[in-house]
Amino acid sequence: MSAGSATALALVTLAGVAGGGHALLVAVAVGWWLIGGWVGLWVSRAPGTSKAIGSLLAAARSQRSLPEVSPAMTVVNRLWPLMLLTLAAAGVGIAEPQVAAIAAGFAIGWALAWRRQASAVQAIEDRDGARFYVDRTSPLSAIRLTRTPGFRATPQSVEDAASAPAAQPQP
Repeated sequence: MSAGSATALALVTLAGVAGGGHALLVAVAVGWWLIGGWVGLWVSRAPGTSKAIGSLLAAARSQRSLPEVSPAMTVVNRLWPLMLLTLAAAGVGIAEPQVAAIAAGFAIGWALAWRRQASAVQAIEDRDGARFYVDRTSPLSAIRLTRTPGFRATPQSVEDAASAPAAQPQP
């Protein structure tokens, strides 16, 4: 969602400067987007989960049954600040493209800073055989997770698969 926001804001910026005479604005915007990308890559360079995600996963409450899942409501409930920022910056960016350009740089950095967290959560789910779901909470309260039992992944290495006896056809 952050990358989509950055893309939309970059398009608003480019549409705003399409009339011409904004060469300096385009150069500064592209430079700012590169800086935002570099900062996002720098922040996300460490392997594994961030402290915030790690503590969120550790504090997840266990539940035996699957919770009610509403992905659309969860996205709106959790990502409303990003949506509000994108709409506000795009709205102002129509008249003042530099506003959308600045917001796009921040969105690029944010998207790249969080890019590895989903795979870290997936690795924990696969290792522990659990699934995490976002609880329904107020949009202004902290995120809470529910942990449910799942299926443990047992990846088979190539060597194990090659040494396993082949299935013989039954006569």
